[in-house]
Amino acid sequence: MVRQGTSGKNGSKPKGTPGRKPGRPPLKAVYRRRRLFVGLVLLLVASVALGGFAAVSGAMRSSEQASSTERNGSDASKPDAEPSASATPSTPATPTCDQGLVTVSASTDKAAYAADETPLLSLKVTNGGKVACEVNLGTSQMEYTVTSGSDRIFSSVDCQAESSDLVKTIAPGQSETANFPWQRNRSVPGCGAVSAKPGAGGAYYMFVARLGTKSSTKAVFQLL
Repeated sequence: MVRQGTSGKNGSKPKGTPGRKPGRPPLKAVYRRRRLFVGLVLLLVASVALGGFAAVSGAMRSSEQASSTERNGSDASKPDAEPSASATPSTPATPTCDQGLVTVSASTDKAAYAADETPLLSLKVTNGGKVACEVNLGTSQMEYTVTSGSDRIFSSVDCQAESSDLVKTIAPGQSETANFPWQRNRSVPGCGAVSAKPGAGGAYYMFVARLGTKSSTKAVFQLL
């Protein structure tokens, strides 16, 4: 009995790829698919690597920006550097009174007095400065002195019971005057009793006015 089979003519096998089972795709197609798969895998790995690098780069940039912001904030909290010196006009000082320009002078209302006349002694304070000055014109600062040669005839402080202060503002170039009527009498320190009277008959007398530490020059007058 002859066995039926798939043998071809002369009993040979059909032509095909040696060792390949029937129904499988050719090796070239398999290789192509493998290469395509490997390429896709490499592309995926490269994409992941690039994405990771981009993420890391973004994180580094964010970190640098945060650090810069912190530094700037820290610098802003620090006090500013010392300001550079700038030329500013200096404020002129307020003018003050020059007490050295305050002067005292003495005068009488007449050059000669008859026997029944009372000499009027005047103390005059003048502000010779350019600004107003406060001056104490009280009796605590004043003294009227009358002399004749070396003879001390009279002083207003000898019998002064009370004294007081009187501060006044004298404008530049202005004056204040205080008058004292002299009763043609003698006085001694402590207001002791004096019986003698100044001589008349044409005798000359000198009057000096004092205000604090300032004294006038002598004003000469005559008792007839």
